[in-house]
Formats: sequence, structure tokens, C-alpha cells
Amino acid sequence: MDLEQKQRPLGRPRQNKNTKSTKETILEVATRLFLTQNYQVVSMDEVAKVCGVTKATVYYYFSTKADLFTATMIQMMVRIRENMSQILSTNKTLEERLLDFAKVYLHATMDIDMKNFMKDAKLSLSEEQLTELKDAEDNMYEVLKKALDNAMQIGEIPRGNATFAAHAFVSLLSIGNFKDENHNPILTNIDELAQEIVSFYWNGLGH
Repeated sequence: MDLEQKQRPLGRPRQNKNTKSTKETILEVATRLFLTQNYQVVSMDEVAKVCGVTKATVYYYFSTKADLFTATMIQMMVRIRENMSQILSTNKTLEERLLDFAKVYLHATMDIDMKNFMKDAKLSLSEEQLTELKDAEDNMYEVLKKALDNAMQIGEIPRGNATFAAHAFVSLLSIGNFKDENHNPILTNIDELAQEIVSFYWNGLGH
């Protein structure tokens, strides 16, 4: 994993030395606002203010808040997919690659309850927008499924349902969002949590 991957959160926009376009700036700001607050709280006014543009400018690129949210989430999933692809295509063992990905994913999402976050937003999206998000999500899982399927083909792990295995791994990663009644995580050290999750998952794959 290169230095940029360690420093740049998964799914967050890449910093570009060149001037960003207005649309890119809006998407970057909106992503940050949607992830740190929630869908219902964020307004187009706030996005415009933080971007330093007029509300009319935001509406020029995105007709509704739902359109803006859909665009930000698809862009985020594309970036996650690109990071997954890069991490999972190295020459390391599958277990090592899964650990690398788990660390990056957990560091990026430790303060975001993705399940409730998406559940809240989906109430306001159209069927077409939900389909777009589902397609982007499926493409994201496809990268992991392919890596697992390849490992099954060469005998690195026992044969099984690669789709199930991919979804099971991402579901385990959601443990990173768990907090007890005092808002404390299971493990405060993210790298240790990643190791625990991958070890548990790997033992499951082997049986």
C-alpha cells in the first residue's frame, strides 16, 4: 500500500494540485457534509455557503438535494472500488490483502455509521436514484468477490459462494462502527480491530 493510501481516507476525494472545477468542489464539500452530519440536516444553502458559491450555482449542477446526495455517494463508492482494486491486486497473500483493506476501510469509516446513514437518506431518494446507488454498491462488491473467487480457483481458500463471502467480509467490517452504552468501541486501536476481524473471517473461510 502506498503512502497516499495510508494518509488519504477511503472514498474521500484525491487532492489535486490543479484548480478543481466548481462541480468537483461542490461534490467534495457535499460529501464531507453528508458524512459528518446526516442527509436530513444538510441543506443546499449550507453546501453553497461552504463552497463559497451561490445556491443557484449548486442548483445549476444538481437539481435537488437527492440528486446531489446520489452523485456524492456514487463518487465515493467508485473511489472505494478503485482503492479496493488497487489493494486487492497486489502480490500479497489474500489474507494480507484483506488485512490491508480492512485497515484502510476502518480508519476511513470509524466515525461514520454507514448503515444508519444510508437508511436515513434512502427515505428521500427516488427509485431511479436507489437503483443507481445499488449498481454502484454492487460494482464495489464485485472487486472483492473477484479476489475471493480467484483465491478459490487456485486453492488458496476452500471453494464456496464468493458473493456471500464478499458480503460477509464487509458486514464484519461494520463492527468498526459499534459503540457500547458509553460510546466506547470494542477496540480503540483500529489496526488491532482489523486484525481481529480478518482473523475471525479467515478462520471461517477455512472451514
